[in-house]
Amino acid sequence: MTRILERDGTRMAVMDFGGVEKDVCLEYLPDLRVDEYAIVHVGFALQRLDEESARKTLGLFEELGLLQEEFGDPWEAAAASGPALEWAAADAAAGAASAAATASAEADR
Repeated sequence: MTRILERDGTRMAVMDFGGVEKDVCLEYLPDLRVDEYAIVHVGFALQRLDEESARKTLGLFEELGLLQEEFGDPWEAAAASGPALEWAAADAAAGAASAAATASAEADR
């Protein structure tokens, strides 16, 4: 866990999953501290882990490709799913580029 914060009265943490940071609810582990490790499921810290177990688990997940599957690039995943999704991903990317260009042009005014 890299930092602790409170959001709408709920104790939250920013946790690093092999380089990907995610917000995690600490309601089940209210005494968890920065630099400690936990098992997380659907956004909730469920059980404290020692550092060695956490590193082994992350290494295994990375080896199995589970980190990329869980946290990978959604556009890359969509493109890999087939031609119809490739078109949708390209269309969405073009729309995002257009929106960014519009926002940039409006900012220049």
